[in-house]
Amino acid sequence: MVPLTVSDVTLTFGGLHALSKVNMEIKPGLITSIIGPNGAGKTSLLNCVSGFYHATKGEIKFGDRRLTHASPHQVSNLGIARAFQNLELFGGLSVLDNLLLARHQKLKYNLFQAIIYYGKTSRVEAENRAYVEEVIDFMELEPYRKSLVGNLSYGVQKRVEVARALTLAPSLLLLDEPMAGMNIEEKEDIVRFIIDIQKERDTTVVLVEHDLGVVMDISDQIYVLDFGEVIGSGTPGEVAANSKVIEAYIGEE
Repeated sequence: MVPLTVSDVTLTFGGLHALSKVNMEIKPGLITSIIGPNGAGKTSLLNCVSGFYHATKGEIKFGDRRLTHASPHQVSNLGIARAFQNLELFGGLSVLDNLLLARHQKLKYNLFQAIIYYGKTSRVEAENRAYVEEVIDFMELEPYRKSLVGNLSYGVQKRVEVARALTLAPSLLLLDEPMAGMNIEEKEDIVRFIIDIQKERDTTVVLVEHDLGVVMDISDQIYVLDFGEVIGSGTPGEVAANSKVIEAYIGEE
């Protein structure tokens, strides 16, 4: 387990500064939350980490590996997975097939071996199937394993989205608003899964979330973004007492 370091990262789109000299150190083994008002740059930062955007300036490192100009599949191969705010699932496939498909980059065999489907190929397929089944059990998706994702409730689909990221066996999991649009019961389930992922699977979690009650309850450290800049960081108690954070969320009298 290694830290994720964001150093002076700036992201611009023409004259728009989505991120401006952002500095963060995501410590391994912890739950780190990134919060801020809408448009603060939270998702843009996750896009830079996961390779969907490339920072205009600055550097992103995962341990000693530079991610600044890495592609999404290169980032994924380093042990970083992401669950998206907008569901990135195949609605016409079952839960099981969605998760098996997410494991495709773990299938280490060539075309000839795939054609004869014997020896190494069948062994690798079996190992990947067993891992997916373990994730299904961990995320309590067994009742839905054969169900088409598009027919499931929104809350269950969000759980499948997290499970899809877990199938990559990440050491760093990026969660972009995993509780958006959920009712209280569904939020409680996802919170429980996030804590279990951190503790039972030894996974570093980066959480982008608007529910401040959840953030304050489960986070080890918090970074606050506003207009693309970090305006506060620290423990939940330190962030809650930060005058700049209070102003950004509540406004100045």
